[in-house]
Amino acid sequence: MRVHVVSDVHGNTEGLAKAGDGADALVCLGDLVLFLDYADHSRGIFPDLFGVENADRIVALRTARRFEEARELGRSLWAGLDRESAIEAAVRRQYAEMFAAFPTPTYATYGNVDMPDLWPQYAGPGTTVLDGQRVEIAGRVFGFVGGGLRTAMRTPYEISDEEYAAKVEALGEVDVLCSHIPPEVPELVYDTVARRFERGSRALLAAIHRTRPRYSLFGHVHQPLARRMRIGRTECVNVGHFAATSRPFALEW
Repeated sequence: MRVHVVSDVHGNTEGLAKAGDGADALVCLGDLVLFLDYADHSRGIFPDLFGVENADRIVALRTARRFEEARELGRSLWAGLDRESAIEAAVRRQYAEMFAAFPTPTYATYGNVDMPDLWPQYAGPGTTVLDGQRVEIAGRVFGFVGGGLRTAMRTPYEISDEEYAAKVEALGEVDVLCSHIPPEVPELVYDTVARRFERGSRALLAAIHRTRPRYSLFGHVHQPLARRMRIGRTECVNVGHFAATSRPFALEW
């Protein structure tokens, strides 16, 4: 059995269409939407609406952790526009392309920049969406936890620590723990390019210590200090490099 795992697709539809090649199934851990590419400021919903110069400015402010100034810039740019309608229309265009690129079967959960309410409209019969749920794939149990924890960035699918922990608890014991965000381990949550610690989950870390899955797979942190490490018997692997590399992580058994 061979399963390919991707996360942080961020608009890489061309790569996604090939991600399942040679695999029996594809697992996607979210962040399909590309709002703003921090490596190429000309790509994404934000520069399409407001231009590259404004994208440069807002990235510089966020990287410097000047979040209130970044929000003020955003407010000035959105003034007079219907923000929700503009973003939803752009996200719908991206979802239409990316869900059509998913192979059969695909098992997917949401990232923090995704809009879960829209997924049922685009997920075809070959795509199973899971959040706080488990599925058996060729004799191994995969558990899925979508979304992220609340941050100053205020991305669309951020939830409370308590709600997130309840989803982790609902999984019970699994062979492969699949989440968008990492467990709360400094080496796994620090982004070396953004130069900041992203939010990781203490509930995921506790579940790893308690239930000892074979793998913990996640994304969210694009340039982590450590891409993989062991916690007891659990191999923790960051698969969140797909937008830049188009390379899935492969599980075989």
